[in-house]
Amino acid sequence: MRASPAPNRTSQADTDPGSWPRPTASSQLWVLFLRQLRVIYADRRVALFTLLQPLIMLMLFSQVFGRMVDTAVLPEGVRYIDYLVPALLVTTGIGSSQGAGLGLVRDMESGMVARFRTLPVNRVMVLLARSLADLTKVLMQLVVLTACCVLAMGFAPAGGFVNLGLSVLLTLLIVWALIWIFIALATWLRNIEMLSSIGFLVTFPLMFASSAFVPIDVLPRWLQVVAIVNPVTYAVNASRALSLDWPDAGLLSLAALLTGGVLIALAMTVAVRKFATPWGEG
Repeated sequence: MRASPAPNRTSQADTDPGSWPRPTASSQLWVLFLRQLRVIYADRRVALFTLLQPLIMLMLFSQVFGRMVDTAVLPEGVRYIDYLVPALLVTTGIGSSQGAGLGLVRDMESGMVARFRTLPVNRVMVLLARSLADLTKVLMQLVVLTACCVLAMGFAPAGGFVNLGLSVLLTLLIVWALIWIFIALATWLRNIEMLSSIGFLVTFPLMFASSAFVPIDVLPRWLQVVAIVNPVTYAVNASRALSLDWPDAGLLSLAALLTGGVLIALAMTVAVRKFATPWGEG
């Protein structure tokens, strides 16, 4: 006597993707964050160059500007390397923030974003994971840069390592705001060439027409006017004031925190709304 086949216990709920439990926001964020880190560091050569890039800038500016700048124009008792490093923290982050927007456009062009739309994934988590992954990349750059400055260049901030750590954290907030701005631009422009051009035209003048590498007083008069209204000047001044333990460090840091928070909120809102528009309809 043949045994009757076992009944199929697979219910429709087991085979219907719409009935599967939806991943939590935190699990979505974590998986997307790890995915983005793997994309960023997929090529070890690119990863190595990413870490070495700020060191090249350090050697260039410390050796070139360090010999050109008269120490008399610097604040009393401040060496040029101590004056320079807090600015390099900010400019390194500014230079790297554009990559978040470019990476998002590549995902749009490759169809990855379209695939995300077919999955039970919160679109906000897609953007948030990308911003945090790029912020992690910047953090690694800043750690390598700071360690090399301390160990090899004699960088010894007057505020000590606690204030230096606060300066790095403040820089990360400012950089996160810039990352969100470039993500918002990416969701609006959706064109790599245009975004690259805008990024260069904006970030390059902002970095050099500021107090980052030399005091504003030694700049030409017309460039002093630009530097005074340049937001990078205030970001650099806040980072430098914390690192060197200047009296106005608290006020400058508070202004930078408030400005960064407002920019993050505005850029995130724009990015999420534009990201909801399918590719080709933006």
